[in-house]
Amino acid sequence: MATGWYVLHTYSGYENKIEKTIRMMTASGDLDKEIVRDIKVPSEEVVEVKEGKKRTMTRKFLPGYILVEMDLPELDWKTSCSKIKKIQGVTGFVGTPADKRPQPLTGDEARGILQKSGEIKGERPARARQSFATGEQVKIIDGPFESFTGTIEEVNQEKNKLKVMVGIFGRNTPVEVDLLQVEKV
Repeated sequence: MATGWYVLHTYSGYENKIEKTIRMMTASGDLDKEIVRDIKVPSEEVVEVKEGKKRTMTRKFLPGYILVEMDLPELDWKTSCSKIKKIQGVTGFVGTPADKRPQPLTGDEARGILQKSGEIKGERPARARQSFATGEQVKIIDGPFESFTGTIEEVNQEKNKLKVMVGIFGRNTPVEVDLLQVEKV
């Protein structure tokens, strides 16, 4: 037996309900705790700026999918998998025909998803929900250039930064600001 993360495909919007059902089944003994180790609904924190106020929300970044850590036995894997597949809202294991043994994610794939959701240590900045494009007019709402208005020259989504051309003392000056420090005009 080898422990691995398996991807379970579900109806979109049913992820939390199915996670709760699997946890209840393991607690009641319907599913073996030695086989089903953990369940995760991949989600991330998203920062949204509305009316000048920041709000942090949790958003599923893989809607319709759940990660299940299982230690599937070589011989009797069908029993556990069929119990999970019979849960209302579950369509099956990703990338596996109904009569075949499910395949786990590779270590790198699982690590990437778990880092993005913050389950394991790694760089996990809160992402801004608003999207910006070069040439748009924005108003800076926070920081040393608060209340200045300018035009976006460059967008760096990885670092959550914008380069904005702002008029200071009659000259256009490039200013680097965080995505959370600006709002669209």
